[in-house]
Amino acid sequence: MQTDLFDPKNLIRESYRIDEITLPECRSIFLDWALSVPLGSDNQAMIKGLLDHYGSAEPDHPMTQVLREGVTQTEPAKRRGGRAARLNSKS
Repeated sequence: MQTDLFDPKNLIRESYRIDEITLPECRSIFLDWALSVPLGSDNQAMIKGLLDHYGSAEPDHPMTQVLREGVTQTEPAKRRGGRAARLNSKS
């Protein structure tokens, strides 16, 4: 599998190469990865692809845990109300 399609900046790949990386560090890297994913991408498919590629070889790695958590997210993120939501609620 070409992981560069799912990880073009190689953030996930590099996280697996860092000795003694911690879970919070992996979560931070995952956030950076998620922010770089193009809008409209199938994030779940991308995470599953990364998990299939890296997770089986390193099941106890903290990034594997983070990827598993990303796959089990079942509800899409909800946008919080901002100024527009407050203005609409006053009408």
